[in-house]
Amino acid sequence: MRYIDFRSDTITMPTDKMRSAMAAAIVGDDVYGDDPTVNDLEQKAAAIVGKEAALFVPSGTMGNQLAIMTHTSRGDEIIVEEDCHIVEHEVGATAVLSGVQLRIIKGNMGIMNPLDVESAIREDDIHYPSTSLICLENALSNGTVVPLDNMEAIFNIAKKHDLSVHLDGARLFNAAAYLEVSADAITKYTDSVMFCLSKGLCAPIGSILAGSTKFIERARKNRKLLGGGMRQAGILAAAGLIALEDMTKRLHQDHQNATYLSERLSEISGFKVDTEKVHINMVFFDISQANINSDELHRYLFDKGIKTNPAYKGVFRFVTNNDVSRQDIDYTLECIRQFIGKQP
Repeated sequence: MRYIDFRSDTITMPTDKMRSAMAAAIVGDDVYGDDPTVNDLEQKAAAIVGKEAALFVPSGTMGNQLAIMTHTSRGDEIIVEEDCHIVEHEVGATAVLSGVQLRIIKGNMGIMNPLDVESAIREDDIHYPSTSLICLENALSNGTVVPLDNMEAIFNIAKKHDLSVHLDGARLFNAAAYLEVSADAITKYTDSVMFCLSKGLCAPIGSILAGSTKFIERARKNRKLLGGGMRQAGILAAAGLIALEDMTKRLHQDHQNATYLSERLSEISGFKVDTEKVHINMVFFDISQANINSDELHRYLFDKGIKTNPAYKGVFRFVTNNDVSRQDIDYTLECIRQFIGKQP
C-alpha cells in the first residue's frame, strides 16, 4: 500500500535517476580520499555555498557536531537560540562530544536579536567560560526563514569579537528558494555551514559540512574520531550530486503545495492556520478549537493511507515534499472533512 507521508521531508524516496546513478557510481575508499564520486560531490557542494572545501558526512547532526567540535575547545561556551535543532534534537551531543556549554537566547519565532547575541558574549574574566562560536539556523525547524539582514548583523558582531559563526542549514535550499537568492548569498554570513541532502532533496543518506580548507582538514579528522569515515561512499554521493544538481531546483513546488494546503486548512471551521508564516514546506495548524480529538484524527488518517506525526498540544505539522502531489493534498483534505463529518 502506498502511503501519503506528511511526517517530514526526510521520508522522500530516491528518484529513479538517483538509483541509476548509485548503481553506476565509480567508487574508491573515501578515508584514503580516493573515491572520485565523493570528491566530486564535495568540490561541487563547496562551490555552491561559496566555501573553500566540504566534507560528506552521514547525517546533519554529525555535521553540526563536527562543526562545534572543530570550532571550539573543551570548556568553551557557544551561543544558540533556545529552540534550535542543536539544542532540541541532537541528544545533548555538545556536552558529550565537545564539552562545551550552551549560552541560550530566546528568539522571536526562533530568530535571535543581534543585540541579545552581543550581550551574551562573555567578557574576558577569570570566572567566565570563553565564548568561541555563534550557531545560527536557516531555515528554522519551525518553518520560518531568517532574513539576511539579521544574519549579516550577527555575523558582523561575531567578527567584531573574533568569534566563528556556524549555520545549521539543514534546509538551506528551502531558505534560498523562499528568499529568491542563491545559497551562497546566505552562507557568506557564516564561517561554516551544514546542509542536508536527505531533507527534501531525496538523497537516501548524507549531509555536507563546508568551510575553509583548514577547517575541513580538522573536521575530517574529527569525523574519523566519531566513526564517520566511510569507504566506498560514492554510491551515496552519486545520489547527493543529483540532489544538488536537480532537486534543489524544484523546492518551490513544495512551497507552493504548502501554501495551498495551509489556505485550504484555514477554511475548515475550528482549524487555526497562520498562512502568512508558511515560508517553506511546513504547515502548522492548531485544531484545539475544533472540538475533535487529535489522536483520533491521527489514527483515522493513517487508516486512510496518510501518515502524520501526532499533534503536539493540539498542533499538527504537515511537511510537503517530492512524494506528495497536489492530488494527495486534496485527498487528505477530503479525509479530514470526512472525519469531522462523522463527529457527533
